[in-house]
Amino acid sequence: MSSRPVVVAASALSVLVLGAGGVHAEEPAQAGGAPDISVGKVMRHLDALQKVADANNGNRAHGTAGYQASIDYVRGKLDSAGFVTSLQEFEFGGKKSWNLLADWPRGGQSGKVLMVGAHLDSVDTSPGINDNGSSVAAILETALTVSAKNVTPSQHLRFAFWGTEEETYIGSTHYVNTLPPAELAKISAYLNFDMIGSPNPGYFVYDQSPEVAQHFNQYFTAKGIPTEPATALNGRSDHEPFLAKGVAVGGIFTGSAEIKTPEQVAKWGGTAGEAMDKCYHLACDTPANINKRALDVNTDAVAAMVWKLGVRK
Repeated sequence: MSSRPVVVAASALSVLVLGAGGVHAEEPAQAGGAPDISVGKVMRHLDALQKVADANNGNRAHGTAGYQASIDYVRGKLDSAGFVTSLQEFEFGGKKSWNLLADWPRGGQSGKVLMVGAHLDSVDTSPGINDNGSSVAAILETALTVSAKNVTPSQHLRFAFWGTEEETYIGSTHYVNTLPPAELAKISAYLNFDMIGSPNPGYFVYDQSPEVAQHFNQYFTAKGIPTEPATALNGRSDHEPFLAKGVAVGGIFTGSAEIKTPEQVAKWGGTAGEAMDKCYHLACDTPANINKRALDVNTDAVAAMVWKLGVRK
């Protein structure tokens, strides 16, 4: 997530609540035919991205070998699964970068496109495992599940892995600004995922497009998890260029430097008076920083929305 200043409110209270809002209960099977994605498989992608960072000065940032290796890892998985992948090159700050696009070759007879995206880069001070490996791994494993189930979706499915988001969503802006208007008009919705495994998580839903937000809110309501609008993410991630062009957007977020309040602890558990992700943009944003419970719930939300909006007839 790009680092536009965040306004946070501190609290002197620090408490730990377990089981609030049903967040720590065992998950039921996914409704409506959507797959229950294995969080273990998602974590394996995060371990792979951490190894990439370890081999490349501790980060996967724009213009670095770590970013290129991240592209290679994700693209290799998608190519092996039968996706049609392509790289869109652009330049920022005198350095080249790429968006990775992956199109599922089956289905989509409606002429509509459901896009699902996450930024693949980290900042240069962090391996970027929650920000934003968590979302990359979730949508990658969702895409691999589309392949494993040999899905014939009702809408064309396109998965995007954006470059240079940390410099204020440069890659996604380039994509939107260079997309022909007729192709842009085909996008029924763009779903963005940016930080979905924060260690002291909240459950936030993008609210700029109410017609999309309702589907996410229904998903969490069915699981007994209250949500709040993801206003802290406004103007800070890859959905913004789509929104500016009139495309319906949606997504979820578990928080970054925002301080969790006692009221939020009562709903979600966790620790009041602490950041939702105290490793935000720091070297400690490793797989150990991930709340696996939040990652599991939110990865299933990714799959549920892909099935609800793009797969079902």
